[in-house]
Amino acid sequence: MGNIADTTVLNNGVQMPWLGFGTYKAEGNEVYEAVKTAVEVGYRHIDTAAIYGNEELVGQAIRDSGADREKLFITTKLWNEDQGFDSTLRAFEENRKRLGLDIIDLYLIHWPGKDKYKETWKAFERLYEEGSVRAIGVSNFQVHHLENLLKDSNIVPAINQVELHPRLTQQELHQYCREHQIQLESWSPLMKGKLTEQADIVEIAAKYGKTSSQVILRWHLDRGIVTIPKSVTAHRIRENADLFDFELTEEDINRINALHLDERVGTHPDKLLF
Repeated sequence: MGNIADTTVLNNGVQMPWLGFGTYKAEGNEVYEAVKTAVEVGYRHIDTAAIYGNEELVGQAIRDSGADREKLFITTKLWNEDQGFDSTLRAFEENRKRLGLDIIDLYLIHWPGKDKYKETWKAFERLYEEGSVRAIGVSNFQVHHLENLLKDSNIVPAINQVELHPRLTQQELHQYCREHQIQLESWSPLMKGKLTEQADIVEIAAKYGKTSSQVILRWHLDRGIVTIPKSVTAHRIRENADLFDFELTEEDINRINALHLDERVGTHPDKLLF
C-alpha cells in the first residue's frame, strides 16, 4: 500500500482504509480539533466508541470538516452493559443519534464478556441485514471467543480489533483470522509510546530516515493489519500518516516480531467478565 486512502476489502466486499484515526480518551474541543485535523491530513477512517463519550463531537467534526461522507469510514462500538439482543438494538440507535449518521460503516462488540455476545451478535446481524451498518465485527475477541461465536452465527465478523503492538504480536490470533477471512485491526499500536526508545526499533527507524512510531505503524501495515493510532497533537497526527513512502524488509519485520513478550497495556479479554 502506498497511499493513506488505500483500503483492505472486508469479507463482505466493503472497503476499509488500512490506516485509521483513534479517539480513545479524547474529549471536548481536543477531540473535535483532532478529528478535523485528521480528515484534513487525509485520514478517511475514524474510530470511536460509546464508552469514549465523544461520539457527538466526532460526528460534529466530521460534518464540519466538509469531507464527503461517502468517502469516510466511521467505526463505533457497543459498550459492555448494553449487550443482549434488545438492549443492543436500543444502544445502536443512541450511537447513531450521537454521531448524527444514518448509517455506521462498522459496528463492533467492544468486549466479549462472559456469556451475552452470541445474543448480541444476533442483533448485530439484524442491523446488518436491515442496512443500518455496512459491516459488523468484534473487538478484543480471542480465538476461543471467535470459535464459539462462529458455531451459531450466520455472518462471520468482518473485523476483530484487538490490542496489538511489537510486545504483543498476536501471531496465533492473526493466523486464525486470516484462515476465517476476518480482518485483524490493532488498537494501541504504539503501546502508549512505550516502544519509541527500544533499541532495535530506533536502529531500524534510522535506516529508513523515519521515526520509531512510523516504523511501528508501518510494521502493522506490512503485516496486513489495519491500525488506528491516536493523537490529539497536530504534528503527531501528520507524522502518524507519513507511512506510505517506505516498506520494511522481511528481515526488519521479523526483527520487530521478535520483540514479542505477550505484554499488554490493556486488560486481558479473559479477565474482563461482565
